[in-house]
Amino acid sequence: MPLEPRFRRVAALHRPFVDRAPVIAAFGALLDARHESPRVFNLVGVGGIGKSRLLQELRQRSTETHRTATLDLQVPALRQQEDALAVLRVELGRQGVKFDRFDIAYAVLWQRLHPHLRLSRRELPFVDESEALSQVLDGAAGVPVFGTGVGLLRLLGKATTGIRQRHWIKGDDTLSRLDDFSNSELADAVTYLFAEDLRDGSDRPYVVFVDAYEALAPAAGRSGPVMGADVWLRDLVAQLDRGVVVIASREPLGWASIDPAWNEVIHGQRVDGLPMEARLELLSEGGITDHAARLAIATASQGLPFYLHLAVDTRTTARQAAPAAPVSSEEILQRFLAHVAADEIRTLELLSVARTFDYEIFQALADAFDLPRHRMAWESLTSYSFVYPAGARGRRLHQLMRAALHRRLSDGTVRDVQALLHRVWDARAEHDDAAEDGVATRIRAVREAAYCGLRAGLFSAEDVLTYADRAMLYGGKQGLDGVAQDLRNHLNAGSGDADLAQTARCLEAESAVVLGDAAAATALTASIDWPLDTVPGARLALAGAHGRRIAGDTSEAQRLFKMVWDDHPGPTRLRAGFSVADLDMCQGRFDDSQSITDQILKAAPDDDLVLRGDVFRLQHLGHRFSFDTDSSQRALEKADELYARAGARVEQANIKTNRAELLAWTDAPRAVTAAADAIEAQTELGAHHEIGKAFTALAIAQLRLRQHAPAAASFQTAAEALERARYRSGRARAELFRAFLHARTGDPGRAAESARWALAELVGSEVYPTLIMVAGYLLDDLGAADEHTAEAAARARAQIRPPDLLPSLESRGRDLVTALLEDS
Repeated sequence: MPLEPRFRRVAALHRPFVDRAPVIAAFGALLDARHESPRVFNLVGVGGIGKSRLLQELRQRSTETHRTATLDLQVPALRQQEDALAVLRVELGRQGVKFDRFDIAYAVLWQRLHPHLRLSRRELPFVDESEALSQVLDGAAGVPVFGTGVGLLRLLGKATTGIRQRHWIKGDDTLSRLDDFSNSELADAVTYLFAEDLRDGSDRPYVVFVDAYEALAPAAGRSGPVMGADVWLRDLVAQLDRGVVVIASREPLGWASIDPAWNEVIHGQRVDGLPMEARLELLSEGGITDHAARLAIATASQGLPFYLHLAVDTRTTARQAAPAAPVSSEEILQRFLAHVAADEIRTLELLSVARTFDYEIFQALADAFDLPRHRMAWESLTSYSFVYPAGARGRRLHQLMRAALHRRLSDGTVRDVQALLHRVWDARAEHDDAAEDGVATRIRAVREAAYCGLRAGLFSAEDVLTYADRAMLYGGKQGLDGVAQDLRNHLNAGSGDADLAQTARCLEAESAVVLGDAAAATALTASIDWPLDTVPGARLALAGAHGRRIAGDTSEAQRLFKMVWDDHPGPTRLRAGFSVADLDMCQGRFDDSQSITDQILKAAPDDDLVLRGDVFRLQHLGHRFSFDTDSSQRALEKADELYARAGARVEQANIKTNRAELLAWTDAPRAVTAAADAIEAQTELGAHHEIGKAFTALAIAQLRLRQHAPAAASFQTAAEALERARYRSGRARAELFRAFLHARTGDPGRAAESARWALAELVGSEVYPTLIMVAGYLLDDLGAADEHTAEAAARARAQIRPPDLLPSLESRGRDLVTALLEDS
């Protein structure tokens, strides 16, 4: 951006006003409200948020019904009491308010402050607008330097006009004692008489606008009570009880720390970033016609009008079509950091590296870089308006300011800070009792530790996956997705290598599997042609296999699982082996499944509670699909115990589903409650396939309790959820048990149709031979068996391993069919 006059670039006050409807409505309500005390409308917002333009708009909207005056404290002279009062007096005087007593008192104060000068028409700022002073100075040869008040009153008494006015002024007790006051008392008297004259001369209400309060009192609202520079302004405002004072400030007025009565007077109004529609409108009015460019600038601005105006000025000056960096970050930073204490800026630079921070992080950084770290320094820093809450105790910086501060740091310093932050967050993640305050929760700690470790250059692809697993453990899919998004942003910024890129793809596929989104998981692994010796490569292949299994392509899923089980040398091999055992169980090879799970339990680390829990959960499923409900129950409870010790949120939710499914076979009344619990847990996680399974369990329980209408509704909900997840075998199971509902409600034709469809889907998916046998028994009872269904049932019986298990399975399967058809 070329060097140029600021006058030509900073034209925000002359550009169209947009939005701010909530602020305008609140202002109008305050003007309309009845009152008997001062009222302050405090507009609070970061530098550049458009407070000055908003004050201008509010003044324009109130001029027809109110007298108005503005005090701009960005002008250094107006931060002095006498100059500020003079400006307000001139503006309100031109609107018909007479300030006779104030004018006399002001002249006395002026002479007291300038004893080396003679009081004259040329020296006083508003003699021509003051009837009282004009009469005195026009008819006097001079006014004494000492005893100015008495001299002015004596001279006024000699004036030939305004007899009533002269008597009124000469009789004022305050005016008669001006020469006896100290300088500070005299200044307070001038303020008092200004307010008195305004009150007496106000035949209609008034609004006084004060801009840039922080320029007058830059320390206001920091760590202690407001002191010093703004005493005169508070004194003035407290006396303006016939109107409204609008004060724009970067931080909320802290006057209540001096006198709690201000709490009843000050009405705070936050001024936030412009909404997208208003941003686009402002850019369009500024001459930026290209929609893509407008959208890019509007998004980058974070709703800050100052940014938008700079973008317009930059494009106008440079004649750029679509600049990549439309504004100077240093100009943004200067606007944010105006009136910020110099010794705090360095700390803010370091904190800009953190996405969120709190007192502990502040102290850790301060210790590492030898900066102030005490509580008062923290309170001062976090009271700035550009520091936003993030949870109960956490904080974050305004995004534009954070980005601008971050650019000031060297790459080495950023890495050092990230490494330090990684250690802080990692330590938090180790504690089970992390505070639930929006920042220090365990899942947030894991995600932030991963983010900082990655940005510090400490992490390999395997490290990212380890932290993603922990995030999944404590926070479910939301935690997993958080780590995945941070990794994707890191890669999009041009960082990372091929292993990290494959890791990002792996996390995306695993997230799809959690949701039961077979299509997404399969699409991400359409052709598995990468080496399986790395952890990211092996896990990505497993995610693809799970996607194929959910979709019903069981043979391909089994092939991929076995590839990893056979070829991968690392820890992912055990997870692949578990999946091989799972499919062995699903296909009736119960002995093979048991053999592999025994191997896994021997090889798995003692502290891998989740994998051990998974093995026992698999054994539960094996016993359940072999209709051994007692053994199934014992294995389920063991898995639940291990998951609870691990704090595995997703796995504990899945246990709820399995418990409901088992109880649907053994204890229908309890199953209804258990299914409701499972549905709630899985809905929170968004796992459609598990939701479908839970509704299937609920429907079976309702069927067995002869609650046929609710059962029909639950089966339908289950079918819809399972179809959304494209969970082929789960959908087949739901339809198989819906066939029993049709049979019970006197519709054997639909029952046979559902049973045949379910049997065909199970055969196509190559899973659950015991359920295929159940479908065959049901069709036999309905008299609807045929050559194809009988052949399918025979093949299913032949799949059972070990073969000597078959007689008991047949007996239990027939008992289940009888129970589902005849429950009372």
